[in-house]
Amino acid sequence: MEFLIGALLALTVGVFGTHAGFDRERGFYPVILIVIASYYVLFALQGGAPNAWVPEVLVMAGFVVAAMLGFRWSLWLVVAALFAHGALDAVHPHLLPRSGAPAWWPMFCLTYDVAAGGYLAILLIGRRSTPARLGTPT
Repeated sequence: MEFLIGALLALTVGVFGTHAGFDRERGFYPVILIVIASYYVLFALQGGAPNAWVPEVLVMAGFVVAAMLGFRWSLWLVVAALFAHGALDAVHPHLLPRSGAPAWWPMFCLTYDVAAGGYLAILLIGRRSTPARLGTPT
């Protein structure tokens, strides 16, 4: 069920962002990436092993840098980072088993990340015919 909910939620956020015009700003998807990366830190602080937050903050920092670089240079970096976060979700329970994340979270987040990255990739491909989208100059 977490797979279905993750995909539907990502697509709902993406479609809503597009129709509301939020994604006309380049920062929309980089901010989503930062928020996604912050959840493991939140879980570690709420219920993880002592000091479980330390590696989570380091991992989050990498995604924050990717979001910033993607914002400045190319949103394709944000697409790649969303897919990379999905890959991290697949192995996270094995790398940090006492991180405090609920058992269903990694598969939910993996599906969300892949769907959000795919949606952004489709927008970027479609941007060629609509240059005003995603914060590009007209």
